[in-house]
Parts: sequence; structure tokens; C-alpha cells
Amino acid sequence: MTTTAAAQTTVVSYGLGPIGAGIASLALDRGYRIVSAVDISPDKAGHDLGALLGRPELGVTVTADAAAALALRPQVVLHSTQSHMPQVMPQLLACIEAGACVVSTCEELAFPWHQHAAEARRLDEAAKAHGVTVVGVGVNPGFVMDLLPIVLTAPSRTVRAIRVTRVVDAGLRRKPLRRKVGDGLDRAAFEQGVAEGRIGHVGLAESVAMIAEALAWPLDSISEMIEPVMEGTTVRGLHQVANGLRGGEAVISLDLTMAVGAQNPRDAVTIEGEPPIAMTVAGGIHGDIATCAVTVNAIPIVLTAPPGLTAVHRLPAIHR
Repeated sequence: MTTTAAAQTTVVSYGLGPIGAGIASLALDRGYRIVSAVDISPDKAGHDLGALLGRPELGVTVTADAAAALALRPQVVLHSTQSHMPQVMPQLLACIEAGACVVSTCEELAFPWHQHAAEARRLDEAAKAHGVTVVGVGVNPGFVMDLLPIVLTAPSRTVRAIRVTRVVDAGLRRKPLRRKVGDGLDRAAFEQGVAEGRIGHVGLAESVAMIAEALAWPLDSISEMIEPVMEGTTVRGLHQVANGLRGGEAVISLDLTMAVGAQNPRDAVTIEGEPPIAMTVAGGIHGDIATCAVTVNAIPIVLTAPPGLTAVHRLPAIHR
């Protein structure tokens, strides 16, 4: 998108946690016109957005009143609040009803048809009725462990299986992520957090389902396991695996380690087929930087996409 076109695109930034703030800052760098910003935190609501981002004041006051922000009728909402569909449904529907396209970092929205088919249908119907497009994006889910292996099958005559390994040194990432992987807990507290849904990466099963849809592979089931990465009696992170099973075989295997001090961080994709393909990103793709970039880079694609709820692999290639 040209600088002129970006400046004419009105945006609401919805959610100003570490990722949401990064998205807003990059959108400003790209020349988009942020007309309002929403966050319920009393530390943010009522403050100038520019000042919160460490920039000159913009004359845009952060509000806790999403309805007031959406009343400005933005063309796009950059949404970054929570990870699960039931949490974000009212927010997404309000954005749609305001006539705005939505680019969201909600992990389950990356492929909601897997676990939330009814919600996905409702969003799709609402988006089509209002002539807007809704998509969940990010680095994982949304790129490393789903879109990237899907794209890497382009030169394949046949594909028998897909294996993806992602290793992240959580010590280099934001505090909320370190909490999400259980850093500093003991094993019992980790297991309780997993059982309660507070510990664990959200979106791995959605990534398996996205790959399966892209390759038109019917799966018998998707399995998932989470175990702690220990240093003595202290949890430093997690090891999580999701498998897409067909005929008793894991034809899609996504292996994720996020732990403080994790060795040999990397993103590795293996396509078992003809020809065999193996690709490794040494050091791995920095999740926070990449999520912000993917979100902003998606804006021009989403603005020209057909109305409805979609997924990144169904869109034209998102790029800088």
C-alpha cells in the first residue's frame, strides 16, 4: 500500500498490551491514520496514544469505550486482546457491525472452524452482511507452523507428511509469554495451570487443522500433549506437540518448545514427499516482531478481500 493510500485508511487499535502496542506503533510508522484506540486498563485509558507508545502526542486519546471508538466508522480494526473465541466474540461482532474489517491476533480465530464452528459461521454471516472481511493472523498460529509449511508444498508432486519444529527461548520474550509457558512454577502448579487452560500455547491444533484443509487431507483426529521443561524442580517452559492423525499415523506433526534458556532456537519445516523439502530458520522467527509485522502487512490484503470470515492460507500472499 502506498503512503498516500495508508494515510487515507482509518484504523482503530483495539487492545494495547505489548503486542497491540507494537502493532499500533508499526501502523503509525507505515502511515496509517489511527483515529482511536481502545484499552480497558486504567493505566492506558484517558492517555494520549502517542505518549503511551513513547512517541510525540497524536491527539488520539485511548478510551475504554469500544462503542465510542467504533462510532468513528474505521475501515480497519487492528484487534489484539485475548486468545479464545468466546472471549472475543462480542468484540469482533461489534467491529463488524461498525462496518470495519478486522485483523486480529486472537489465536483461535486463525482457524476457528476446528473448535468453534458455530461462532465461525456467525462471524462469517455477519461479515458478509456488512461487507467486511475478518481474519486471524500472527506468527504462530498464522505463519511458522501452518502457512509456511503450506507454501513450501508448492513444488511438491506428492506430500506424505509434514513435520514442523519450533524452539523458542522464552527468556528473550515478553513477560506474559513467560507466564503462559509456566516459567518459575513447580510441576504441580504447571499441571494445574494446564488443566485450567492458563498454561499452554493456544492455536497448535488450529494450525494442524489449517494445514489439513489446505492439503484437502481428511484427518481421523487431532491429538495434543503438553509437558513441562524442567530445570531441577523448577519449570522453565513447556514442550507441546499436536499431531494430525490419519490411519493411525501422524501425517502432520507440530512440535513446539518454549522455555527460558532453550537451546538451539529455530524454526524447521520438513516436507516428506517428492521432492523432499527441509528448511530451517536458524535462531527462529521472533514472535513478537513478526506478529506485529504480519498484522500490519495484512491490512491492504484484507481491504481488498471478499467479505466474510477467512484464514491466512485462503488470502493472497501477505507480504511487506
